[in-house]
Amino acid sequence: MVAMTTIGFIGSGNIGGTVARLAVAAGHDVVLSNSRGPETLRELVGELGPGARAATSAEAAEAGDLVVVSVPLRAYRDVPVEPLAGKVVLDTNNYYPGRDGNIPELDDASTTTGELLQRHLTTSRVVKVFNNIYFGHLRALARLSGAADRSALAIAGDDADAKEKATAFLDRIGYDAVDAGMLADGWRFQPGTPAYGLVYGGDTENFRESPGVPVDAATLRAKLDDARR
Repeated sequence: MVAMTTIGFIGSGNIGGTVARLAVAAGHDVVLSNSRGPETLRELVGELGPGARAATSAEAAEAGDLVVVSVPLRAYRDVPVEPLAGKVVLDTNNYYPGRDGNIPELDDASTTTGELLQRHLTTSRVVKVFNNIYFGHLRALARLSGAADRSALAIAGDDADAKEKATAFLDRIGYDAVDAGMLADGWRFQPGTPAYGLVYGGDTENFRESPGVPVDAATLRAKLDDARR
């Protein structure tokens, strides 16, 4: 039996908050944080119940056995380093130049967002995940293991054990995992690729208006294989 772990959250917005809801439903305790302070998370903590509490980013990083980083990419250097040493970090971030400003090494495709965070968190083990699905679909499509309409999410990382832990967490919160490769392969499910967003919305342009369409592992693998830089 897998021991229930505490999940830390650095960033508790649309994606972070949704993963927290799924984690609590799966029996995890969660420690939430954001850039505005614990007091601003009172409503979310109240919604999630006794298994949730709010803290600073450093405290959430320290408390989490597994830690989800879900912040605007421009703020990735603000993620605390020392409390995350040795830990598996789930990176949900995407690069949007209009929001984040231009980052030359992403503009010229010489690195990926996951590699940027790994470079910052040198003593952590980063796994890219949750960045290719709209938060509404992430919440709506979670299914128990073995369900015929269970969906899969892509992961990428450089550490095999970290990817195993990420896969186990995904399974507990309602998803299969498809290994897309190393962090350098994370571009295969970044914005603008076939595996990003639209696939969970039925490949409609206004995918955010869709209630969500299940995407099994085979379908997701095909979308990843269709990615072109």
